[in-house]
Amino acid sequence: MDPIHISYRFSLANSRDEVFDISLDPNTLEIINQPVDELPPWTALGFHQCSHCPYTSDTHPNCPLAVTLIQVIGRFNNVVSHNEIELRVSTHERHVFQKTTAQKGISSLVGLLFAASGCPHTAFFKPMARYHLPLASEDETYYRAAGMYLVAQYLLHKDGKHADLELQGLKKIYHNLHLLNTMVAERIRSATRSDSSVNAVVLLDMITNLMPLILDEQLDKIRHLFTSYLQDS
Repeated sequence: MDPIHISYRFSLANSRDEVFDISLDPNTLEIINQPVDELPPWTALGFHQCSHCPYTSDTHPNCPLAVTLIQVIGRFNNVVSHNEIELRVSTHERHVFQKTTAQKGISSLVGLLFAASGCPHTAFFKPMARYHLPLASEDETYYRAAGMYLVAQYLLHKDGKHADLELQGLKKIYHNLHLLNTMVAERIRSATRSDSSVNAVVLLDMITNLMPLILDEQLDKIRHLFTSYLQDS
């Protein structure tokens, strides 16, 4: 199987473009083209390490998620969060173009990198990375996350294992992701003077933090879309 390619092109002020060509292994859905140069100190596993991180410095000297962010942090050093940009995202399935803010564009890219980083807390989002939807809205994110999780429960059921139809496991995944986002933001603050990359994570965390609290409410709001399934036969 060929690698999965996703390209992000940021058109910034002064005719400046920043292009990120991401390649994912089709089997592991982890990033192939990781930086190989000397890693900066803020990527060390013990630097603002997450309290729920299962790794130790003996086996993982560097945080895999922080390593994936190196390419982003350095290239947006002089970009302010609310700067207007033009974003073009190309996948095998589609091309997306949108005028947006720097923080929203970076947030979409960072969400992809999180999922494909090799971090065990973000690995649950690999299916969403495979079918990446750039600049997804809040409603789309709730729908996609719930749908992804329920497909996983169906597969567990097919294997004769317990299936969580109450979505409690999904809420826990997002709770753990919120803890992770908090520490990642601290890492980024140590790595750059610009606010765009930090605020990109903050923007991601707005949905992450709310997900366990309002997921049931959000799904009730779209119940009417499933009338054909819910009505008596």
